[in-house]
Amino acid sequence: MVTAIIVAAGKSERMGTGTDKAFLNLGPKPVLAWSLLAFERCSDVDQVVLVVRKDQIMATKALVRMFGISKIRAVVSGGAKRQDSVMNGLKEVDSDTRIVVIHDGARPCVKPETITETVKLARRTGAAVVGCHIWDTVKVVEKGTTVARTEDRTKLWAVQTPQAFSASIIRRAYANVAAKKLDVTDDASAVELLGEPVKIFETNTPNLKITTVEDLQIAAAVVLKS
Repeated sequence: MVTAIIVAAGKSERMGTGTDKAFLNLGPKPVLAWSLLAFERCSDVDQVVLVVRKDQIMATKALVRMFGISKIRAVVSGGAKRQDSVMNGLKEVDSDTRIVVIHDGARPCVKPETITETVKLARRTGAAVVGCHIWDTVKVVEKGTTVARTEDRTKLWAVQTPQAFSASIIRRAYANVAAKKLDVTDDASAVELLGEPVKIFETNTPNLKITTVEDLQIAAAVVLKS
């Protein structure tokens, strides 16, 4: 069984106080609906655990009904940080699950085919993430605005979601994070801390994360064109 955890419990601080970007309109649908529909249409995903803000649980259940999402196993409240929200989601994952896919609900441009390829890679390797090469020159600034050095961009990738893992690996990874009170910025980072290898599925398909109003405009152009 493959279970997806879609995380949409962020505070949306860059959008302004009180804004929940998951429920902002992106064309004819809320941002979160686009991600939900992609996972609904992906034949490689059996169930979905949805993690949202506590005050949005009822609204989320209404959204699920409105768009006919049938794979929802549970809708649960998130935590203070993204990693807390993922761990809350993991508690709801069925014991028969062999692969866990984790996705940011604020990435509405995700395609079912991308989810499928990530799951396939995770089945073979144990841990897989979506990513793309970084083509810009990247500078490291250690203090103020003075450049300390230039990184070798041939070795740099921008990593996105979905990220897929063997259920046993991701459970161990987050148990380690919790036990050692560590902070991680994505799920692959937690797995890397175990010393487990993580493979990248390279994609050139637009898969931006909504963080600003301008991102909404770009994402709208992408989803309405596809």
